[in-house]
Amino acid sequence: MRQTLRVLYAEDLTVGECFEIGSWHVTADEIVRFARDWDPVPIHVDEEAAALSPFGGLIASGLHTMAIAVRLGYDNFAGDVAIHAGRAIRELRMLKPVRPAMTLTGSIEIIEQRLRDDGRGVISWRNQLRDDEGNPVLQFVAEVLVNCRNR
Repeated sequence: MRQTLRVLYAEDLTVGECFEIGSWHVTADEIVRFARDWDPVPIHVDEEAAALSPFGGLIASGLHTMAIAVRLGYDNFAGDVAIHAGRAIRELRMLKPVRPAMTLTGSIEIIEQRLRDDGRGVISWRNQLRDDEGNPVLQFVAEVLVNCRNR
């Protein structure tokens, strides 16, 4: 079970603030395992078929890449946020294929903070994963309802 040392409320999350959310090393085994269960397109599950594709080899499903971003985000940021509920995922962009042996590094930037009268705030953050060279491979905006401290 995750132990939270701090709690971040809606008022604590200011526009422009950035959080590094760690790294994840992607393996061919993981790509195939995820895709077999959730996105069994040949470029994700069959190395020979993937080699003949325009990608020239096995690549991770966009769903898999997003799942990595969500996991890193929760483990290293969102797990400390007083989230009431998620509201939306928008502007999802798969910018570059994720291949075996890549190490993805993530960040979250607060892009909107709107405090409401009902004791909650609407917070939007941009979640981004970058490859070994720092190039973005995936990004999306998450909109969440976050509890306020004293409302």
